[in-house]
Amino acid sequence: MLSISNILKFLSLSIFVVLLFNIGSQVVFAQQDAAGVSISPALIEEALDPGVTDYHIFTITNLASTEETYFLFTRNIDGMGIDGTPKFAEKGEETPFGLASWITLGTNQITLPANSEGQVSFSLSVPQNASPGSHFGGIFISKDAPEIERSGAAVGYQVGNIISVRVAGEANLAAKIRQFSTDRYLYGSSKVDFSARIENQGNVFIRPTGQIEVTSMLGKTVDTITLNESRGGIFPTATREYRVSWMGEDGGFGRYEAVMALSYGEQNDIRTMSSTVTFWILPMNIILPAFGVLASLLLVTYVFVRLRLRRALAQAGHSLSRAKGSRRGHSRGLLLFVVLLHITTLFFLVMLLLFA
Repeated sequence: MLSISNILKFLSLSIFVVLLFNIGSQVVFAQQDAAGVSISPALIEEALDPGVTDYHIFTITNLASTEETYFLFTRNIDGMGIDGTPKFAEKGEETPFGLASWITLGTNQITLPANSEGQVSFSLSVPQNASPGSHFGGIFISKDAPEIERSGAAVGYQVGNIISVRVAGEANLAAKIRQFSTDRYLYGSSKVDFSARIENQGNVFIRPTGQIEVTSMLGKTVDTITLNESRGGIFPTATREYRVSWMGEDGGFGRYEAVMALSYGEQNDIRTMSSTVTFWILPMNIILPAFGVLASLLLVTYVFVRLRLRRALAQAGHSLSRAKGSRRGHSRGLLLFVVLLHITTLFFLVMLLLFA
């Protein structure tokens, strides 16, 4: 039976790696301080030719108040989640765009005094037959020795960085907008949430960025917002979802159209793609009172016109015959239709003048 102290030790050491891969902004690893260790740089990007060997140095910092021994190993990246989080393969597992086997670490183990740092060198050797395009992997730090991890008894944490290598050669640059939408079709205010799912159909890492232009039903551009301002990237064959919110000015009303235009690629090969979505803004704090006023106007107008019609018929000396009753029923229906048509037209004209 586990003691309380063992349970607390297990909880304190079991911290999972959460990787945020945002190109253009600093890549950070959640819980590094809590884990007691950090690695820098968190992202290494290179463009290399086949057959080339490149050398790097990274720094490991022991944030704990005691001396610690860390074990180092490599892993491939075999994809990413819809939110852009990299999915790492198991140690030794090969992936289509992996590069873990290209990495040679200067050491597989390092001991650091409390609150100190040490450097570790490694080399990147690109095979002669490496496929063109982007390849990914990572170097991880763990408090558990490799034999403990293989036994399945490891309870420690792991912290790592991301290594991205673009291998020279003919690359396939292609992407597609899988979905561009709002979370609703009808809004009660000018606060709209957009989401876009972009699929990387090529073999190189891409960073799609662009603008969303919002126009009113009269064709007037009311705002322009930026999508993927942090330049978060998409791994080859993966799909990533980007989200952005638009907060328009108060008083929005009617049908709106949003056009998303994105670009990706390199300076000498820029590709573009676009998509459109429509939505409505009908402020309930205005629509409901307006409909109340409309209903009141309709009722008053109907009663007034009916009384005038009855008075006119009485003055003309019509009898209350059955034929007259039939004609009166027909007149009432026509009267109701005409009143509804005029009041509805007036209502929408007022709405257009106030909010268009």
